Amino acid sequence: MMKKSNVFEKFLLGLLVFVTVLISCAGSNEEEGQVGEEKETEEEKEEVVVIDVNEADEAYPTFVSFDDTTPEGKSWVKVANLSDEFNDGFNSAKWIKTNWNYGGTPVNMVNKNSGVSDGNLWIKATLDATSETQWFETSRVRSIAKIKFPMYTECRIKTAHISAFNTFWLNNGDINNRDEIDIIENNSKPSGQATPSFNLDEYPWQMNSQYFIVKNGVTERAKGNSSNKNLSDGNTLKGVRWNEAYHVVGAWWKDAHTVQFYLDGEPSGNVTTVQAFTLEQHLIWDLWTQDSPWVGGLAVKNDLLDESINTMKIDWVRTWKLE
Repeated sequence: MMKKSNVFEKFLLGLLVFVTVLISCAGSNEEEGQVGEEKETEEEKEEVVVIDVNEADEAYPTFVSFDDTTPEGKSWVKVANLSDEFNDGFNSAKWIKTNWNYGGTPVNMVNKNSGVSDGNLWIKATLDATSETQWFETSRVRSIAKIKFPMYTECRIKTAHISAFNTFWLNNGDINNRDEIDIIENNSKPSGQATPSFNLDEYPWQMNSQYFIVKNGVTERAKGNSSNKNLSDGNTLKGVRWNEAYHVVGAWWKDAHTVQFYLDGEPSGNVTTVQAFTLEQHLIWDLWTQDSPWVGGLAVKNDLLDESINTMKIDWVRTWKLE
């Protein structure tokens, strides 16, 4: 009996050791798995590249600081008469107020609604309560000089938070014969109803970039649109509405057919034309509204009385030729 008992005790002891080893191994594998997952998470975090346009080198186009795609053997040369930090008032040698009213709108452009102060070029929308037809007072500022490809131009802009297009664009010509590159037509507060063609819910983030080539009254156009929601995860301005912060918007007009748009240091939409761009173009900013789905609906009149939201501000504009 004693011998059988000893054998049984030894069996139980061995079984206990075996179970203990199994539990220990399982815990060890679980810990190893957790460590492995933590390492993978750390590696993923390391792969996110931070893009903060406020840290970009001012001597070059913003994107050069984050992904320098300047062609080999070429360099960016600043164009002084198409660049301005707006620290010294309105420079009439560089800029002119070319006020022009869009048809079928309540827009009335006047000189008093644009200027330079506090380091910003600004365009303001105000209410003219005495007019039933042209109650949206605003303005337009245009460069005196013109430029042609290969070039890059960009500005740092914060939009008015009203239902209106805040624009930065290039144009030369007239309704029947012109070249036009629309870098942005931003509306952060559309008042209209969305349609299948115009998703106004996305307008607070959407650039509305496009081009026109009009020859002898025949129009060629196409969009190169994008959204700041599509910026990389490391971009500090990803998903930030146009009115909530200054954004850097630009265009690399590469050749007679190609325009690459940029947003906050990253390529963001592009166009390739069929016909060639043939005209040098001016830089233009304006602020205007229209009761149409593509603009986003008319501005609310009371919004024009609110000094905290009725003004578009441009901190600086910088332009380079590629030589």
